Amino acid sequence: MHRRFAGRHAAQGWHGSAAEFGNSAALLLGDLCLVWSDEMLHTGGLDAGTLARARPVFDEMRTEVTAGQYLDVLAQATGDTSTELASKVACYKSAKYTVERPLLIGAALAGAPAEVTDAYSAYGLRLGEAFQLRDDVLGVFGEPAATGKPAGDDLREGKRTFLVAAAFEAADPAQRAELTARLGDPTLDQAGVARLREIITATGALARTEHRIVELTEAARRALDGVALDGEARGALRELAQAATHRRR
Repeated sequence: MHRRFAGRHAAQGWHGSAAEFGNSAALLLGDLCLVWSDEMLHTGGLDAGTLARARPVFDEMRTEVTAGQYLDVLAQATGDTSTELASKVACYKSAKYTVERPLLIGAALAGAPAEVTDAYSAYGLRLGEAFQLRDDVLGVFGEPAATGKPAGDDLREGKRTFLVAAAFEAADPAQRAELTARLGDPTLDQAGVARLREIITATGALARTEHRIVELTEAARRALDGVALDGEARGALRELAQAATHRRR
């Protein structure tokens, strides 16, 4: 959206920076969507009792994703390259917001028993993290034609993802110095992107991340074993696990 607004600014020949206008407008649109989400929950026709069950989960979700986004910004600012922080960021900014809490909102609306909500949490946190790790891999190795994003943008932004953190952990001194010098460089060209890809692959970070995605996805599937779900719901959750982790965009 920020690029779309920036493009409109440039096409109309408006005053000031097109990029700054795009960023500002996109942030405001995000705020507006947050307001609308609250409005939709309250005007969706739910009775007071049902709404009261779902509201605390909805509020927690919005708090958690905001904290997760801050952790993401903080990691870039401090240069923290630990896989521990990378996993925490993935948990709060993606896993909880994208999978766990939406499932728990549904469970709350339906008045589901504790065994179902516990299974949804275990499934959602693991699958949500795997989803974010796949997104991180695509952010570095994805094809722009499929992802819709320029190749290497995550590297130019200096995102401290699990993939990057794993590369730092396994890198030798020369590789670590090169990662430090190139990561977060907004002028990084395609040759620079290719070089960072080489390092990430050579350190085993790509293979480690792919292995972690498989581990998390299998753990998510196992979390549903032995839980009383109808066939349609179980099938949908298994399809979601496949779609979230075997995508190209």
